[in-house]
Amino acid sequence: MADQAFQVDLRGVVDLLSRHLYASPRVYLRELLQNAVDAITARGGGGGRVVVETGGGTLRVHDDGVGLTADEVHTLLATIGRSSKRDDLGFARHDFLGQFGIGLLSAFLVADEIEVVSRSAKGGAAVRWTGRSEGSYRVEPATEDQARRDEPGTTVTLRPRPGSAELLSAPVVAELARAYGSLLPVDLVVDGVAVTGDGPPWRASYADPAARRRALERYCEELFGFTPFDVVDLEVAEAGLTGVAFVLPEPVSPTARAAHRVYLKRMLLAESVQGLLPEWAFFVRCVVDAGELRPTASREALFEDELLESARQGLGEVLRQWLVRLSETDPARLRGFLRLHQLGVKAMALHDDDMLRIVDRWMDYETSAGPMTLHEFRRRHPQGRFTGSVEEFRRLSAVAGAQGVGLVNGGYVHDTEIIERLPDLDPDIRLPRLDAAELTTTFGVLDPAAELALRPFLAAAQRAVERLGCEVVVRDFDPASLPALYLTSRGAQFRDELARAREEAGELWAGVLGAVGASAGLERPQLVLNYRNPLTRRVTALGEGGPVEPAVQALYGQALLLGHHPLRPADTAVLNRSFIGLLEWAVHSPEATQ
Repeated sequence: MADQAFQVDLRGVVDLLSRHLYASPRVYLRELLQNAVDAITARGGGGGRVVVETGGGTLRVHDDGVGLTADEVHTLLATIGRSSKRDDLGFARHDFLGQFGIGLLSAFLVADEIEVVSRSAKGGAAVRWTGRSEGSYRVEPATEDQARRDEPGTTVTLRPRPGSAELLSAPVVAELARAYGSLLPVDLVVDGVAVTGDGPPWRASYADPAARRRALERYCEELFGFTPFDVVDLEVAEAGLTGVAFVLPEPVSPTARAAHRVYLKRMLLAESVQGLLPEWAFFVRCVVDAGELRPTASREALFEDELLESARQGLGEVLRQWLVRLSETDPARLRGFLRLHQLGVKAMALHDDDMLRIVDRWMDYETSAGPMTLHEFRRRHPQGRFTGSVEEFRRLSAVAGAQGVGLVNGGYVHDTEIIERLPDLDPDIRLPRLDAAELTTTFGVLDPAAELALRPFLAAAQRAVERLGCEVVVRDFDPASLPALYLTSRGAQFRDELARAREEAGELWAGVLGAVGASAGLERPQLVLNYRNPLTRRVTALGEGGPVEPAVQALYGQALLLGHHPLRPADTAVLNRSFIGLLEWAVHSPEATQ
């Protein structure tokens, strides 16, 4: 049995293009311009001219390109999806913006009939091809009136289908031509008005760098609506890419999808292309022109391949080097940038040593001694520590600072990972993580006589919080205004989390978590009573008849609240009982009735 050819339902193909391939029927003009520029490229010799004419409900696109013979018209215009220019015209793929085939079909998004009149540079008479959206086409010699000229070239004529007249109107065609073709390396004229200018603005020559900078700032304002913090030239030779990155003047969420304006061989690909830069480079908006990157089938995005990945890394390296130069030549401007876009730089510092040095020397961190860089903090506090959470820093910074222990807040995004990576720059760098239980070793201890006198109180105080899994100690420390401090080591925190998980888990997992907890040690949190605080002294002086239990429990609850520790149900119950107990004692005490 002989092989059979597939039958193509052209209406179905056009419907597929309009619904799933192209984002908008407005791309039809881009596809026509691409074909015209490709035809000029195929003819060679440089230059070239594309003329677009509207009026009388008709659109015509003329080019002075290579043109087509009758045989080429049959082969190239009637075969959907054929890689015509690469295979049949003998040029490498990178010489061209698109293909005939699919690109020409986009015209069916706005018209039911496409007329192509072409005269080949190889010689011969002009030929006329008429394609219809229902799937038929006709090829015939062009009349002298249809050919319009003796020189090689092609004219595509469209008449709008019902509902598409606006897309072929003069204002819309002029707008689309400016958007897609203003940077093309050919003369593009729409209804007698030149659209192309001097090419990409970043390639233009200026009298001095300041004039160039002002011109590019104006370009950014026109395109993106903001005046950039800085302008960075981009180049990746491997991808034939040049362009410019505009640094955003305001903070932006690192989770926002950065979109860039991308041209391929100076034809606009799309205004909102994603994936051009590494994810950490969310602080810039780019305009680039690339000669070697591949578009997707719709030519509205970039094809993800090894070359795009290489270009992405190359652009990231350009931005990284810009930051390094800024640190060396203009530290004040670098600090301004870091205040705006610190998250992006921190993300880079996680895997880049140069960025880590910039963060270490130039980025301010929150510390117990005020804002300062990590480098300066280590100089002032050789025995300093960092906290892994914002809550822990706020809870302990004043107390640690009063004891002469410097603290860095490592609780914000990427900060802990950055601090822990500092030894990669120098193995002698030491900035360990704080274990809150360490602070008790910096507190003053009571003299033996006072400690001996407090033993009865400590025994009663321990009974008051024993069922809460807490140990009571008395120390002497600053600030004196703080009556008590709740300190828990990382080991104790782990045990508390296990206990809460065990309460919420089913029988099977409760047993497993119980076994894990049994192996986690017996370390307990500490309620540290400050003997320097007048209220705490009065509480420690309460005799057997005094409300030792509710007073200690009240200090326990206050320490939890001041330290922003999570309250368990047992903690809340004890806090309520201590309040009621102290209230009852105050109401019924002899002093209250006198």
